[in-house]
Amino acid sequence: MVTRFRVWWDSRTAGSAGTARAARAAEGREPVEGRPEGQRPKRRAHNLFEAAAAYVSACAEDDQERIDEAAAWVSPEALSFGVNELACRAVIALARERDESPRTVARTLLGLPTG
Repeated sequence: MVTRFRVWWDSRTAGSAGTARAARAAEGREPVEGRPEGQRPKRRAHNLFEAAAAYVSACAEDDQERIDEAAAWVSPEALSFGVNELACRAVIALARERDESPRTVARTLLGLPTG
């Protein structure tokens, strides 16, 4: 899944070296003019997995404020990818724990017939 996202991301950002450099600078990985070397930004950017975890947990707790906050951390596409990856990992973990197939677990979680 991650490889598929990287390929998609690389195709979307090809030729935008300035944008990539700015993103690295915002994350504190590259020096920025006017900021002493080694000084990190006050706030680091959230990655898509942090956003997905915050978004899904906020949805589970029906906390609209946290849902909106997490949704603003990354693009809608990145959030969708992260939520999908989280769902896959959760179903796999539950399937192993229950000694059932991922298909059975997914259908049970959604209240669908497993037959």
